[in-house]
Amino acid sequence: MKRIATLLFAALLGASFVSTAAFADAGKGQRIYQKKLKKVCGFNGAKFAAKHTQDEWEELKDDGKFEDEIQKLCPKYKKGYLNKKQLDNVYDFAYKYASDSGEVPSC
Repeated sequence: MKRIATLLFAALLGASFVSTAAFADAGKGQRIYQKKLKKVCGFNGAKFAAKHTQDEWEELKDDGKFEDEIQKLCPKYKKGYLNKKQLDNVYDFAYKYASDSGEVPSC
């Protein structure tokens, strides 16, 4: 019984770390936007994210056109400026604060 309780506790503890990491990506994306894209785009992250709905952002990501869309919205952006991990975090940021999400970032 003690062994089962220990395993259950370990599983719950592990799950809490996973869920915390999942929420951190949008925050990282927001920081990346502020540091690297805000000047290039010429507007804040709230305006960037609100350019599309969550479904539209998801479709762009699934089709592999997310970086192309950044370039379209921010003409000074050059492809390859952000690495894949940074792009994934910016996507999470854009998705979380999309026009239909009801959330507004603090940037």
